[in-house]
Amino acid sequence: MRTIKTIGVFVLLGILFFTLNNSQGSIPPLGKFLNPFSGFWQNGTHLDDLVEVIDVKGLRQEVKVVWDERQVPHIFAENSYDAYFAQGYLTARHRLWQMEFQTHVAAGRVSEIIGPKAIDFDKLQRRRGLLMAAEAANNKMNEDPNSQLILQAYANGVNTWIEGLTPATLPLEYKLLNYEPEVWSTLKTALLLKFMAWDLTGRNSEMDLSVIRESLGEEFVERFYPVHTPRLDPIIPAGKPWRFDPLIPDAPSPVFEPQFIRDLRRDEPDRDNGSNNWAVAGKKTASGFPILANDPHLGLKLPSIWYEIQLHTPEMNVYGVSLPGAPAVIIGFNENIAWGLTNAGSDVMDWFEIEFRDRSYSEYWYAGDWIKADMRIEEILVRGEEARIDSFPVTRFGPLVHYGEAKLDNDHPVGLAMRWSAHDPSNEMGAIRSMNLASNKEEFFAALETFDAPGQNFAFASRDGDIAIRHHGKYPLRGEDEGKFVRAGRDTTGEWRQWIPRDQLPYISNPWSGYVSSANQNPTAKGYPYYLGWDYDDYERGSRINDRLREMRKIDFYDMQQLHTDNFNKQAQLMLPFMIKQLEGDTTSSDEEQQILMDLKKWNYVSDPDEKAAWVYKQWWLHLEQAIWEDELTLYGELRELPARSVTAELLLSNKRSEYYDDGRTPELEDRRGIIRNAFYQTSSDLLSELGPYGDKWAIGRARGTDINHLLSVKGLGRTGLFTGGGSGIVNATKKTHGPSWRMIVELGDSIKAQGIFPGGQSGNPGSLYYDYAVDSWVRGEYYNIHFLHSPEVSNNSKLFLTSLRNYQ
Repeated sequence: MRTIKTIGVFVLLGILFFTLNNSQGSIPPLGKFLNPFSGFWQNGTHLDDLVEVIDVKGLRQEVKVVWDERQVPHIFAENSYDAYFAQGYLTARHRLWQMEFQTHVAAGRVSEIIGPKAIDFDKLQRRRGLLMAAEAANNKMNEDPNSQLILQAYANGVNTWIEGLTPATLPLEYKLLNYEPEVWSTLKTALLLKFMAWDLTGRNSEMDLSVIRESLGEEFVERFYPVHTPRLDPIIPAGKPWRFDPLIPDAPSPVFEPQFIRDLRRDEPDRDNGSNNWAVAGKKTASGFPILANDPHLGLKLPSIWYEIQLHTPEMNVYGVSLPGAPAVIIGFNENIAWGLTNAGSDVMDWFEIEFRDRSYSEYWYAGDWIKADMRIEEILVRGEEARIDSFPVTRFGPLVHYGEAKLDNDHPVGLAMRWSAHDPSNEMGAIRSMNLASNKEEFFAALETFDAPGQNFAFASRDGDIAIRHHGKYPLRGEDEGKFVRAGRDTTGEWRQWIPRDQLPYISNPWSGYVSSANQNPTAKGYPYYLGWDYDDYERGSRINDRLREMRKIDFYDMQQLHTDNFNKQAQLMLPFMIKQLEGDTTSSDEEQQILMDLKKWNYVSDPDEKAAWVYKQWWLHLEQAIWEDELTLYGELRELPARSVTAELLLSNKRSEYYDDGRTPELEDRRGIIRNAFYQTSSDLLSELGPYGDKWAIGRARGTDINHLLSVKGLGRTGLFTGGGSGIVNATKKTHGPSWRMIVELGDSIKAQGIFPGGQSGNPGSLYYDYAVDSWVRGEYYNIHFLHSPEVSNNSKLFLTSLRNYQ
């Protein structure tokens, strides 16, 4: 019996040992995770400790790193290789898991980490061609010696940090998910750049508009989805003469009704991915020096999307934010210039319906013949299971992303191929490096020649006194509305063959107004000779920025901060008085609804976090949009792309009667007054049900607020319920999980002065003091003064700490 008990004890210990050292579903190996010597206990604040000397293998010369009070590294190197090596090494110190996980997402390799639940996602990512695009870009960038040097130096720095990791110092998320980092490569950096390009240009409404045109007609599309929306205040002021001879696009494609009806909006990037930027000439500032400001609007996550850094070499001194996983500075300034980016929003993606010979998808019909497709074979590794093999054809119109059971009358199967400018080989890294080195306007805009995707509005200011802005990218030459609809990939009609010349892209320098700005709106008015797209952000943010800059005099940092955090709602200013007027004479409202209406009447249109009227108006407008469009635009079981806010507003303001006010699904005949009233009462009812009695819970900062979740959505590792105002169509474009990811203001005087903040911190370690230290300051609209250093001397500044990175063999 004793022997049996002893055996039983060893069996139980074996089971326990196995359980504690192996994952159980989504639960990590608890033995490893709870190990006091190598588990999560070791991911504490001690990882923030700084030391005076670090021996680093792979450097060419000693590198000095000055750490400021926010743990921003200021890197002083004697050569470019060491500067970018140190950048990779130190970025990995703070953000290794984040930067590597995002490359897995971009490449469609998430199944390797979390198992079969991600297989469909991985297939879609690969069919979209992000990995294919990254491979092409990586080859192109490595053909350029300068780009190759900085990419490889950065990768070597990352790998040196990885080699020094121990089970104890492994970032927390690796322990949670029970895997380890792999070798960093230049391809991973290319993947991150393409992932950002997708995030900013991957949204597309061609299938929606094709369905709408087929169902409601060409006239409906032309009226409600125009290229130039009402009240447009373009980036380049209307009336600017275009002094060039434009290229003539091919004749427009014939109207085509695709057979492959499918919703292409699945897993699309947020439509509000955008930004604000502006530059003001010295004649409008208090100091007499130019000022530049920028705040890119992106999905808010922890760790933060940006990593703040300074790089100093004998030929360069640049400060700003980098993308973790990519070298150099994306948005920032040097000793002579500053620049900021907003998403261009122009159309760089077209969908083509491809006809295949059979379900092998190996041949497709083009120009009267069957053409062989290039079959791309993808092996998807799956954690805990056998690998999956996925294959898809790549046509001259791009990879076949969507296909299934659809077929033509002739029984030939069809699918949708995606032509995306970011698929083409490009060298954005070379452009970014040259931007960092530029010293004047001419050098800066010359640097953009190799920057293809994503298209951006580059705002610029210099110590020379210049300000400028360019709508820049690689844009196909197309006729008016050519990019609005799915087209037939059967011949050369609609095929991309030429590009808009770079020197004919929208651009303005030193305008008489004394400022330039952009907020993702249409870059030009009707006189510009090229078609760039139609689905830009509406007029409100850009118009509000221009209103304020036009009025301002003696502008200083405080003025720029106030404009960054401006919560004025121009759309509410336009529509709310009209909407309230439609409720006059109504005696059916309750006392609570009367109080809501009274607050709406008193509201000053500023969406501060404590404003109840701001949230009520937002919901009222959404209900009103649904009341007008839901019956017409629910097609094939999907609510399709709604017209722009300004288009719907124009319909309401200009048309007392319209067939679109009536809901065809009800026997009643609805009119304008009726739908506005009904939308108000529905809004009140919904909010009373959701938030309870009318009171403080209705304030936009509480009813919506902002959540900055962890990248894995792990509870407790993010910041939720933040008391924020702003919103869509507002300069402070903060939403529930989206908003200003980096605010920067730079004055280019005799000495550079700058301020900045992002909603997070330098470290990616949730146990670090520097993980989310700036979130509360960001919510309050505060900024940090930036240390723009010229030497590694720290003896007179107690906020700075010096580390020497010394090479050893």
